[in-house]
Amino acid sequence: MNIHLLHPLDSMTQEISFKALPPLSLYIHIPWCVRKCPYCDFNSHEARESLPEQEYVAALVRDLELALPQIWGRKVYTVFIGGGTPSLISAQAMEQILTSVRMLLPLDHGAEITLEANPGTVEADKFAGFRDAGVNRLSLGIQSFNDTHLKALGRIHDATEARRAVEIAQQHFDNINLDLMYGLPQQTQAEAAQDVHAALEFAPQHLSCYNLTLEPNTLFHRYPPALPDDDLCSVMQQDIEQILSVHGYQHYETSAFAQPKKQARHNLNYWQFGDYLGIGAGAHSKLSFPDRVVRQVRYKQPQAYLQQVAQGLPVQTEHTVKREDLPFEFMMNALRLNQGFADALFAERTSLSLLLIRRELEQAEQRGLIERGLQRIAPTELGRHFLNDLLQIFLRK
Repeated sequence: MNIHLLHPLDSMTQEISFKALPPLSLYIHIPWCVRKCPYCDFNSHEARESLPEQEYVAALVRDLELALPQIWGRKVYTVFIGGGTPSLISAQAMEQILTSVRMLLPLDHGAEITLEANPGTVEADKFAGFRDAGVNRLSLGIQSFNDTHLKALGRIHDATEARRAVEIAQQHFDNINLDLMYGLPQQTQAEAAQDVHAALEFAPQHLSCYNLTLEPNTLFHRYPPALPDDDLCSVMQQDIEQILSVHGYQHYETSAFAQPKKQARHNLNYWQFGDYLGIGAGAHSKLSFPDRVVRQVRYKQPQAYLQQVAQGLPVQTEHTVKREDLPFEFMMNALRLNQGFADALFAERTSLSLLLIRRELEQAEQRGLIERGLQRIAPTELGRHFLNDLLQIFLRK
């Protein structure tokens, strides 16, 4: 099949030059949690003492002020407050954060504002305060409705608390995501399906279903539990996809399922290679400028972050993405989407022509990992199940 050419240029000498910058999102990191889960490799730290809440909120605001010259005049379409366990902070602190965001940034009128929360930290009054502060989407880290599996995962809540948390959340929010995990220690195929059915009792707008993996620098990596093998995990995944399809959920991304028009807009911006500014300890940013794409990482340790913000230097590392690396970085995100991407999006988000990766596209198509239709490229079912193999094709040698 002939590829749809976007620019009649010599793609091998094409320079980065954006006609328009991608949509912009804001990520805010709250680094504390009650207890570090043994599988978690996120930048989270156990709150052994009272949180330095006011100091941290002031640092977030200052961090945002320092970043303004890099995003001046750009509208923000989504906000995501993640962690850690952001619901540990008070509703008053949340209101301070979001009020400052509105004052400093041109926040879109219909912006999606998501807050992560864990069932063990759910309080009805606090949730009402979060809603009043402007949070309009809640993401609950349920992981399982099975007490045995919750204990194995080191979660601080049990199944009863998980159900109660969803009930409280639904009193205040009409857009809710539930995180579930499968492939858990000693989990059976039937138990994985039972968790999904339990979640469906609440008819959440969105479900994220992740296969438990043993990440480096985690307790599970050092002391691996007995996990279901790859074949059983694959069967669990197929069961989950089938159950959610029957109940009207669209499987639109590798681990994401949504009711019609309820996709996670913030995450979609990541997967479509949009821009995001990350503030807070360890937060990552990807920012486009007319002639380059820049990635940044804030200082990771909360105390170091607070000190660096006070000095006006919250960014620990920054680098410009090499032109030859942009195609892989784009594909690493866009090929997670089951519907793939429009040909034109590649040029819009990288400023490069698809000619640059024509051989890689042909190879992926010949191996049955992608399909190329009318101005659209999407992973096949085989490509979705062997995504790492598909992405390897686009990795710069």
